[in-house]
Amino acid sequence: MLTVIAFLGALGLLIAVHEYGHYRMAVACGIKVLRFSVGFGKTIWRWQPAGSSTEFVIGAFPLGGYVRMLDEREAPVAEHEKHLAFNNQPLRSRAAVVAAGPLANLLLAVMLYSVLNWIGVQEPRAILSAPVPGSVAQQAGLSAGDEVVSFASAGDPLDDIRSFEDLRWRLTQAALQGQDVRLEVLPAARQARKELVLELGSLKSAEADAALFRRIGITSPYSAAVIGEVMAGGPAERAGLLKGDRVLSVDGQRVSDAPQLREWIRASAKTGQTQEQRWQLERNGQVLELFVKPEMRNEGAGAVGRISAYVGSPPEFTEVRLGWFEGIRAGLTKTAEVSTLTLRMMGRMLIGQASLKNLSGPISIADYAGKSANLGWQAYLGFLALISVSLGVLNLLPLPVLDGGHLMYYLWEWVTGEGLSPRWMERLQKGGVAVLFAMMSIALFNDVTRLLG
Repeated sequence: MLTVIAFLGALGLLIAVHEYGHYRMAVACGIKVLRFSVGFGKTIWRWQPAGSSTEFVIGAFPLGGYVRMLDEREAPVAEHEKHLAFNNQPLRSRAAVVAAGPLANLLLAVMLYSVLNWIGVQEPRAILSAPVPGSVAQQAGLSAGDEVVSFASAGDPLDDIRSFEDLRWRLTQAALQGQDVRLEVLPAARQARKELVLELGSLKSAEADAALFRRIGITSPYSAAVIGEVMAGGPAERAGLLKGDRVLSVDGQRVSDAPQLREWIRASAKTGQTQEQRWQLERNGQVLELFVKPEMRNEGAGAVGRISAYVGSPPEFTEVRLGWFEGIRAGLTKTAEVSTLTLRMMGRMLIGQASLKNLSGPISIADYAGKSANLGWQAYLGFLALISVSLGVLNLLPLPVLDGGHLMYYLWEWVTGEGLSPRWMERLQKGGVAVLFAMMSIALFNDVTRLLG
């Protein structure tokens, strides 16, 4: 139920903001607005303020909205109102009205990111788990417990890292741009700081997916190899493990952190049957030795080992909070960075350098909405900001039927001095509908595949 409420709330807000951008700009340009609608289909709520020509409506089908303006191309217009019709406005006014919707979504994203920056959010510190074997991070010399304090890409000066999420976002951008980065690191032993170079330019990655993070080698914040809740009757309980036990080694190999321990537990079934493991652990200041035999579970295409206990301690958190102007600047920067990354990914999908599996549809968005709402209102605001950027960028694409397509028509009119002919307009609209339908079909297919997978 929470997922449905979070999804409908997000959808309603983002559509309302988008259409309100069109509406406010139309009113500012002296255009008569007949209807402001959030949703399509049967009207479930209607309101028209006294003295206003605009009817405000909520439709039963929430996937979209529209602002209907007085326009001679849609219906006859009385002579005394012709100056209020959209089609009779100068080119700059028509372009401003069309662009205002996507820009309102981008402005909303800036506001949401700024609010999050002002109130502060709890994020994991940039203390790293053990890097993936063979990854760029391991080759650079990073190890479990190292804390990244500063970051620089290309020839830029070092800049402070606020959290693990901040670090991962910057690494993603640098990897997609093919740039090496410099890190200033405080080693796990808290010795003198050192500088390392991650050669991300060698990755030549086209997708920001789990495979990219594994190749970089920085996948999660540090979590100690501590046993959490132990399920009754499982391998962990049978072996004598207790909540709070800190695992030191497995079969004589030192355990650096929880992700490494989880990986060794999973790998215990790689031969087709699980192998008993000799664990050395610390409990209440004493070192003990236990023998643990994980259970084999089928997962995906293979089998993995499980011990029926939570493995790992919560990461260390820090509050990331910025001042008034710094928060706005960071909100603008984050919106610009997400917009650029979105456009870059769309461009790479268009030329075949990135998989179309990156497209997400309403099912995935609803799932993310529910998950973020479960994490708290701050995570939900971050989700809203991300989707608002995506909606704004998508609508600015030069695709007929989208706002960007209409801006493309106006650009043609500005260059040539005359608008497109009705015949060409109809052709382009049909082509735009076909492309949009294909994108929606792929996104929905991806949603169903993720759901069934």
